[in-house]
Amino acid sequence: MTKVRSAVQWSRRSVLATAAAAVLSACGVGASKQAGRPRRRPPATTTSTTTTTTAPPTGPATYVANGSRSGTGVALTFHGSGDIALTQQLLSEAQQHSAPITVFGVGTWMAANPTIAHQILDGGHTLGNHTYDHPDLGSLAPAAVADEIQRCATVLSGLEGDNGRWFRPSGIVVPTSLILDQAGLAGYPVSVGYDVDPLDYEDPGAAAIVARVTAALRPGSIVSLHTGHAGTVEAFADLVQLIRGRNLRPVLIGDLLKL
Repeated sequence: MTKVRSAVQWSRRSVLATAAAAVLSACGVGASKQAGRPRRRPPATTTSTTTTTTAPPTGPATYVANGSRSGTGVALTFHGSGDIALTQQLLSEAQQHSAPITVFGVGTWMAANPTIAHQILDGGHTLGNHTYDHPDLGSLAPAAVADEIQRCATVLSGLEGDNGRWFRPSGIVVPTSLILDQAGLAGYPVSVGYDVDPLDYEDPGAAAIVARVTAALRPGSIVSLHTGHAGTVEAFADLVQLIRGRNLRPVLIGDLLKL
């Protein structure tokens, strides 16, 4: 599905793509923290018109697995799908502990549950693209990869007013060149990976999740977690305490990467 964008939006994407390359080569040093704040969904009373254009290529996305090791930020990122009540509990924990999170939402999940997507955004968190149906993206043909990214981008556009900035492929950790090409064409300058994976989706229990993060956590880490899992919700407060106990800070992905 071809995404509708204004010329101004695509100008901004080109700037972000250039900034991303500079930031990543400098291990996360770049633009101001203000730019990392989450997108807000447009007010319900807002109406807008768009003109169909052919979006210019931005170049391939750049894969990044962590931020600057010399900083103090750590990004708690979540693959967004699953039980809504548990996701709401997670958001409550995040608010209680003043810990911003980044959620890469599956398109079908967000489309079926726009309220939870709005709660994520209204809580000051970041919402990103995790494909539409959550397939093994590395096994798909180019047209199918493009479709998965674009369909999720369309859902995000309806929720946020644009595609959002952040993409994470499904079913694969390190994206292929094909995936990076298609993510860039969809307007995403960065494909966000991670360097800490406690495998919380296997439901090992809160104690195991905390122990695994404890063993791998470093300044600039991107932690991979999942919504919809009770053990992850239970572990959340301890993870925040762990981060702060090491004189680090939980931050949004945009603040970690300075974009």
